[in-house]
Amino acid sequence: MDDLAHRQFASIAEVVAVTGTADIPVWLRGGWAMDFHLGTVTRPHVDVDWYCWREDADRLAALLLARGWRPDPRMPVELQLDLFIADVEVSFAYLGRDDAGRPTVGAGSWAGTPLPAGMLDAPPGRIGSLSVPTISVAAQIEFKQMYPVWMPERPRRPKDADDLVRLGAGPDRAGPRTPRP
Repeated sequence: MDDLAHRQFASIAEVVAVTGTADIPVWLRGGWAMDFHLGTVTRPHVDVDWYCWREDADRLAALLLARGWRPDPRMPVELQLDLFIADVEVSFAYLGRDDAGRPTVGAGSWAGTPLPAGMLDAPPGRIGSLSVPTISVAAQIEFKQMYPVWMPERPRRPKDADDLVRLGAGPDRAGPRTPRP
């Protein structure tokens, strides 16, 4: 790991400790979630991506702000919670619930859209001695495969194609899909 990766890894440990003590559920997503599934850091990361329940976001923000984190003014807090400390950026995408309690997109133009079944039921990922709640591999694969379909203006990034191979799915492998409006 390079220096930034070490600081990002430390931020993951901090978030897990803070949220565990405060009983705030969070789930790692994105590239770091893939690495925790695989048990090793596979590539450099720009930031650390998480999910949290929308109703927990204010309390989570207060806890992290009290520890020296600062809000990132580039992202409206109504859409997701983005914080930074020095050169480490973290983002918490909000989760909502449908009438049956299943997770949905929690904010923005996709709010209320169902998320993949079982996404939050994965066993924790681990790198070394650090165990972290993560979204499921199936959800990771679905997101990385479908972003270019859901958002045609955002073509698949080479790192996402590489991640799909690491997760055992080619970038164009067919599989179950969560419908989007």
